Amino acid sequence: MESEKPDKDLIVDVTSTEVHIALMENHRLIEYNTESSTGNKFSVGDVYLGKVKKILPNLNAAFVDIGDKKEAFIHYLDLGLYFHAFDQFVRESNQNTNLTDLYARIEVGKPLPKEGKIEEILKPGQMIVSQIVKEPISTKGSRLTAEISLAGRNIVLLPFTEKVSISQKIASKEEKRRLETLVKSILPKNYGAIIRTAAEGKNAATLVGETKALIEKWESSWKKIARNKNVQLLFTEYSKTTTVLRDLLNDSFSNIWINDEKICDEARKYISLISPEQEKIVHLYEGKQPIYDHFEVTRQIKSSFGKVVPMRQGAYLVIETTEALNVIDVNSGIRTKTADQEENSFEVNKLAAEEIAASCGSGTWEGSSSWTSSTWSRTTTRTLSTSTCRS
Repeated sequence: MESEKPDKDLIVDVTSTEVHIALMENHRLIEYNTESSTGNKFSVGDVYLGKVKKILPNLNAAFVDIGDKKEAFIHYLDLGLYFHAFDQFVRESNQNTNLTDLYARIEVGKPLPKEGKIEEILKPGQMIVSQIVKEPISTKGSRLTAEISLAGRNIVLLPFTEKVSISQKIASKEEKRRLETLVKSILPKNYGAIIRTAAEGKNAATLVGETKALIEKWESSWKKIARNKNVQLLFTEYSKTTTVLRDLLNDSFSNIWINDEKICDEARKYISLISPEQEKIVHLYEGKQPIYDHFEVTRQIKSSFGKVVPMRQGAYLVIETTEALNVIDVNSGIRTKTADQEENSFEVNKLAAEEIAASCGSGTWEGSSSWTSSTWSRTTTRTLSTSTCRS
């Protein structure tokens, strides 16, 4: 017997300083994230024009100034295969240059050798286009790559590359040929792409629209490079809301509720680009009650991070962490659905197993599941030993 497809709702609460994003599955909170609405600097995916500050021959790496007080780090292997093409574009671009012609006439050339030395490629003071792949933490600066990519829902755009790759998860050879032929036909010179699994079955209009949007985003940075050769932000990744939609949106999503008109319009516009048939699921919440109270997100957040975790029908868990072990106490509470004690205990244990499994995420209490490269984690992940809940 096939199980019913779960209904997923994305609830976005926008305040003056933060954006809170909750993913609900059958009205149950399964993912939660908070980000600053005042703008996060130095986030994964952000692209900067940086200045090489110091070469580290022993590490085959360099420090790069991207405007942070902590210098960023780039290794030789992260320069990318066609670094020379990016470097030539930066050096030759200026306000008197036709940037479209310049980009098209640059030859991608031979890839960098794997065993090369960074001091032969970079020099102190050199300006390079770089992208954050790991955010700064503690005393360490950002980790960078010079192999720029712009990720969409169906396509990952690769500037200064001419190869089109296709996700191996697309099984149909005919569909692979269709997608490859289509994408190659719409990519200008010196552009490559990775066709993601989500592109399977998508019509030409959707893929063309997304590809053009990604190209426009990349090319919008050219004028900044030509006008000013100083350290600067060229463009950022999508907001967290659109990043979630990019990575998770599928036909199991029933509704997306947002209490801010600007963010709502942004989400609706993005979905109309990547999945036009789902544009209608985006709604602006205008109720008098706070959005998280209305959808019972607040209550579930409090219970998820508290010692006592309430369950249905009056049962609850008590989770205690001690120095030697971690304990989950299952309590039936006031639940007396049946006079049969053994059956009642069995029903409570089933509820407990479901709740504990949800809290464990992918098999361990500390094994958080990531939506993006850094910030998304299971809502109910607790700091318990991995041996407590092995699957």
